[in-house]
Amino acid sequence: MAIMKVIEVLADSKKSWEDATAKAVSRAGKNVKGIKSAYVQSQSVVVSNNKVTAYRVNVKLTFEVK
Repeated sequence: MAIMKVIEVLADSKKSWEDATAKAVSRAGKNVKGIKSAYVQSQSVVVSNNKVTAYRVNVKLTFEVK
């Protein structure tokens, strides 16, 4: 039996939601070992002068507790 823990991470990117998600996983991976999955809970954008200027994601990361 494995014990799993879930943390919530917020990230943003000027490129895309996918890039923001990758940044969330990469940054969290510096402190958390054994990330098994990422669930994008929500997505949003920042708008300035009628243009999208940033993509934001709220990601839930699951990792195994040893």
